[in-house]
Amino acid sequence: PETRSKQSRQRMGDRSILQKLQTDCATPLSVLLRVAYSMIDEMRCGLSVAGGGDLKMLLSYVNSFPTGPKRGLFYALDIGGTNFRVLRILLDGEGNLDRDGTEMKSWEIHEDQKTGTKEGLFGFIASALRELVDREFEIYKIQRETERKIGFTFSFPVNQTAINEGTLIEWTKGFDVSDTVGENVVACLEEALVRLNLNMFSVTALVNDAVGTLAGAIYTDSDVKVAVILGTGTNACYIERMDAIPNIVEEDGHTIINTEWGAFSQGVLPLTEFDQHLGDNDEGRQIFEKMISGKYLGAIMSRILLEMARSENLFGEDYTGTVVLRQILFLNPLHITADINKMHSDDTDELETVGSTLNEILNVHTTLEVRRTVVNVIDTIVKRAARLAGAGIVAILQKMELDTPGLIHEKRTVVAISGSLYQKYEKYQLYLKQVVTELLGSYVVIIQFPDASGIGAALLADTTA
Repeated sequence: PETRSKQSRQRMGDRSILQKLQTDCATPLSVLLRVAYSMIDEMRCGLSVAGGGDLKMLLSYVNSFPTGPKRGLFYALDIGGTNFRVLRILLDGEGNLDRDGTEMKSWEIHEDQKTGTKEGLFGFIASALRELVDREFEIYKIQRETERKIGFTFSFPVNQTAINEGTLIEWTKGFDVSDTVGENVVACLEEALVRLNLNMFSVTALVNDAVGTLAGAIYTDSDVKVAVILGTGTNACYIERMDAIPNIVEEDGHTIINTEWGAFSQGVLPLTEFDQHLGDNDEGRQIFEKMISGKYLGAIMSRILLEMARSENLFGEDYTGTVVLRQILFLNPLHITADINKMHSDDTDELETVGSTLNEILNVHTTLEVRRTVVNVIDTIVKRAARLAGAGIVAILQKMELDTPGLIHEKRTVVAISGSLYQKYEKYQLYLKQVVTELLGSYVVIIQFPDASGIGAALLADTTA
């Protein structure tokens, strides 16, 4: 441990780990503009040639959007990085949810389901849907055999060939289900539904969470142009002109493009040694996602604190390079919205919440100086994450303005955001909004739409059927 500590200090020169981290993670506007314009280039490459850039720029086949007052029952399945939801939505004819007839139920997706078999994952989804059908008959007397159209929100990269067809390109967010890559995910779901005698459901729309969020948000606010997911993982989509997409037969109208921006990895990103080798199955991939979303931010901060404990004796002699500390931080890395947000939000003079949280996790008593150091680490990584996410939003809106001058400039433009990280982390929200306002002005409005992905999928199931 002592030799390693000397090597670490020699590698950094006279600077502390925190000082070097703050320098390497800095995101001045000049860096963010380079990120934004590099992302615009990748967007254009992805639109021009399949696989031409980091961003896949996938067609959603959503060419019309839910508008006007709707009445009736609408259904959706929503599978994301952490949870799976079943939604039944009742609209009252004036565009409003009827709370008595609307039901949203969530299940946690367990690790064995994320890395198990196709039958296991899609069977789990189908069984949850069966619970909804059974309750509908008991409570609302809706006959079991009544035909139901359903929208399927599937938050992973899919090569869509129609609004209700798409083959899985790859798993992200820690998923690795066998025998599914290259498969039509709608067919996988329908096979599971048939096995449980749920033939009354017809999957009429396949969307990812970003596309669903945009569709759900635009139903209530016609100024929505972009939707962003910032939760366990991240993604973004936007409304694109048909005639701006090479090799598309249709020349009129608009469609939603799914950017899959989590794969952005150009050399303009402010990476550090602590960002390397994240992810057992996808090392070196989804770099942007790992830097800005919830799944890996806790692991990045855990790595930094571990190195500080080793080379700078952050938590005292008992924790210098110990196996125990490594086990604590890596087997149970800091949780982004629980541990980290809680410490980051501590405004007490003595940082008492930081101290109690570190004591709970590491069983260590800390000085005020140590607690301040931990908060500075958190602030550095979260600020970098949020400002990079803001730069991504700027890239999309700036591309839209460059392609159609006057579309965005000095006009109210809404970016719909959903996801647990953004929803629960106020300082993340603040840092992201600052960047967008500084670079694009106050006409761009960031609004949270927490349930929009499922609602949008349900509405699209009816709109596109």
